[in-house]
Amino acid sequence: MMPGASDALVLFGASGDLARRMLYPALQKMVARSRLDVPVIGVARSGWSDEQLRAHVRDSLAAHGGIDEAAWRKLAGLLRSVDGDYRDPATYERLRLALGSARRPLHYLAIPPGMFPLVIDGLAKTGCARHARVVAEKPFGRDLASAQALNDTLRRVFSENAIFRIDHYLGKETVLNLAYFRFANSILEPIWNRNYINSVQITMAEQFGIGSRGKLYEELGAVRDVVQNHMLQVLGMLAMEPPVGEGSAAQRDEKAKVFRAIRPLAPGDLVRGQYAGYREERDVDPQSRIETYAALRLHIDSWRWEGVPFLIRAGKCLAATATEVLVELRRPPQKVFAEARPARSNHVRFRLGPDRIAIGLGVRTKKPGPALVGEDVELYVCDEKQDGMSAYERLIGEAMQGDTTQFARSDAVEAAWRIFDPVLREDTPLYEYAPGSWGPAEADAIAAGSGGWRAPNLDEVCPPPQADQVRTTGSSRAADRTA
Repeated sequence: MMPGASDALVLFGASGDLARRMLYPALQKMVARSRLDVPVIGVARSGWSDEQLRAHVRDSLAAHGGIDEAAWRKLAGLLRSVDGDYRDPATYERLRLALGSARRPLHYLAIPPGMFPLVIDGLAKTGCARHARVVAEKPFGRDLASAQALNDTLRRVFSENAIFRIDHYLGKETVLNLAYFRFANSILEPIWNRNYINSVQITMAEQFGIGSRGKLYEELGAVRDVVQNHMLQVLGMLAMEPPVGEGSAAQRDEKAKVFRAIRPLAPGDLVRGQYAGYREERDVDPQSRIETYAALRLHIDSWRWEGVPFLIRAGKCLAATATEVLVELRRPPQKVFAEARPARSNHVRFRLGPDRIAIGLGVRTKKPGPALVGEDVELYVCDEKQDGMSAYERLIGEAMQGDTTQFARSDAVEAAWRIFDPVLREDTPLYEYAPGSWGPAEADAIAAGSGGWRAPNLDEVCPPPQADQVRTTGSSRAADRTA
């Protein structure tokens, strides 16, 4: 692959839902920030002319975020349409002509993975893959075997450093801040190990159901949709060793090591749930065995994390919408004060959205008064600043520059599937739960040995900074936290 930025963006699936909801708004923002000024070629079997593609994109922008007229005029001037069936070799010949003098295109495959072999073969036969990069939209397979087959398909034509397996979760500001906070500050490193940490909980809760995604969700379920990728990537950021060096390879090396160190899941370490009413949703099998909730316990066989359970739960129709990491610290080794030992130990908490970045430190402090009696208090900092950069805007820009840091590497993808393969091959029990709850009661057993699940702090607020606070560091306060 030639060095340098991509000089064209080719969007396969230009008429699809992902492009309409996510990609076109991201492209408009990139143009507004002067981060995109190369041809954007939409490929689809739509029968569209260039003008019809522009009309479709404008309608998409109006429905998803609004139109920035100045940016839209520039984006419209970049848009080109290539109409054709992915099975037809003539489609790729038309693409080659549309690329013109571009020699380092970025091909974005916003299409089902089953179509990848056809498209990649067509790109290779017409020379469109030479010196090019490719973005592969998730899911990266359904299990280990399909992930390996998908990787083989991609690597037949593209080198590993030209393949960008995109998981939009890795482009979120809140998730990037997790890794940055860990390694830009020395405060955590002395305690970030099995000697001081009792357990780690990662919760991704959504109050809403599947909406119009019934057909897709029936193919995935909660484990494949968010746990095996999004939640495991968060775990990797929490558990990986400090990268040696600043390059993308160093960070990806350390994350892959974590995934290789995680034991494959046993059936007893997974509880699956389905919210009451799911089977009545549109495009859902009335006898569906697909989970809308998953709770699991993972073990990392490494020097740093031996004996520390990593607990993950994710689900739809739960009591709140929040993504949070709670690192439970071990209790002090000796009781110094003559009071009942608190039910909870200290903790470090990261709120990863949906609408804020917050970092909390749970501690015991003395209650005012004559007695040496304590109370649980949380000190936290909340960043109320919004830069407006979406995950797709960030990641498309990085792919066009050839920066692979926030993209999954083939060995890490396969290592992740090895963790889940044993339970995906079995028909594990499925428990019903009430919408608005925290999932099935059977999931309590997963966290029982670690003091139980901790619900996200739903009372948390992000107040405006006061006159004596430094705006660039966010606002901070002490807040009571229910034990």
